[in-house]
Amino acid sequence: MATAVDTMSNTLDPVQIPGNSFLPIFEKQKKAFRAAPYLSWDDRISNLKKLKTVLLDHQREIIQAISDDFAGRAPEETRLAEMMPITQDINATCRQLKKWMKPSRRHVGQHLQPAKAYVRYQPLGVVGIMVPWNYPLQLAVLPMVGALAAGNRVMVKMSEFTPKTSQLFARLMKEHFPDDLIAVINGDASVAADFSKLPFDHLLFTGSTQVGRIVMRAAAENLTPVTLELGGKSPAIVAEDVDIEEAAERICFGKSFNAGQTCVAPDYILCPREKMDAFIAAYKKSFSKMYPRLNGNSDYTSIINDRQYERLNRLVEEARENGADIHVVGESQVNDGSRRMPLHIITNADQNLSVMQDEIFGPILPLVPYDYLNQAIDYIRERPHPLALYLFSHEKNTHAHVLQDTHSGGVCINDTLIHVTVDDLPFGGIGDSGMGHYHGYEGFLTFSKAKAVMLKGKFNAAKMMYPPYGGFIGKLIFKLFVR
Repeated sequence: MATAVDTMSNTLDPVQIPGNSFLPIFEKQKKAFRAAPYLSWDDRISNLKKLKTVLLDHQREIIQAISDDFAGRAPEETRLAEMMPITQDINATCRQLKKWMKPSRRHVGQHLQPAKAYVRYQPLGVVGIMVPWNYPLQLAVLPMVGALAAGNRVMVKMSEFTPKTSQLFARLMKEHFPDDLIAVINGDASVAADFSKLPFDHLLFTGSTQVGRIVMRAAAENLTPVTLELGGKSPAIVAEDVDIEEAAERICFGKSFNAGQTCVAPDYILCPREKMDAFIAAYKKSFSKMYPRLNGNSDYTSIINDRQYERLNRLVEEARENGADIHVVGESQVNDGSRRMPLHIITNADQNLSVMQDEIFGPILPLVPYDYLNQAIDYIRERPHPLALYLFSHEKNTHAHVLQDTHSGGVCINDTLIHVTVDDLPFGGIGDSGMGHYHGYEGFLTFSKAKAVMLKGKFNAAKMMYPPYGGFIGKLIFKLFVR
């Protein structure tokens, strides 16, 4: 989800479990889980409601800390992208948790009767969560909600690139929760490396595909199951039938939100060739309406740090030097001392350029022409599976065609980003964009062991199949059920 090499180095030795300062916390959580391996519904609900109360009570501090870490992020964006999804997810989880926790009855074949079978959802133990910098609160708390709802203990490694948010979150959790239930770890890449080596019962990592591979290797040494929420190049298809101005406006909002520093931001646009100029004009119009100016505009988020700002500018310069056309949207010069970066639409870019190969994670938007829909679909299918796919069309046949013939973590039709905020939809990638799901019921399942249980009573009909074989009853049973 976070781009570039953002949390760990490439040179990890995952074999040894580290002797680090947070290992005692891990052991403490394991011990607490052994002492209470199945928290009651009341306890789980109490933990979730308390978590929501703490975050709401300290909302202003959180918003300010995130803005400070970005050197400028609109409070409204933090409320929309962090506070709102968290509170809605907790509310929805509390409403449905009792139903989720109930054992699920399963069918038992006649040849095994009399018997009952059911699935019991059991907590895993200690869950590790590794958090990126782009949405530091949401991507820490939403996995926690699923893990706590399932009855687990949680250890969270925050990003070193959002130090004020990470420190505030650690302090709030320490003040309001025992560390054998929730523990927050801060530190640099070496701490993240050690964290990934702990023998968690489940590990959820959100970050780049490159680092995700390193985390998975470390987890494999402990046979720790992983959920990887990565990223990739999420396309948006603008179909022939859709109003170009409406599509451009909705894409503009999704791409401009958090200055494009979003794992599911539209990464590139597939546009009908004859509508390219119209799309660029409509996009510029929408952007100017949302952000009449960039200099000193607190509504427009800054790039998180100098490293990312320089990386994004290198992408633009490489494209320019190799003959691509650069269309600057908004003020071309931002001289207010911030890292606010104008949106750059890129056309006629060679497919081998970094901007066409790597996840962008910022305000740069390549525009790729197509002549017919299957050409656009083939373009997507020839590349690694994206985390999100956006389709702008009102034709049901087009919807069905794209949904059936493409693979992606999720799909949003006629809008961007918002499918991630639907608390009853699973969130997760496929292939290079990740594995596993969380959010809502799927989150509860991810952090639970679905334990199969079969119950038999005193009467044992199965003994009719015991040796010695060859009797009449045994032959009859095989005739009845092996067919």
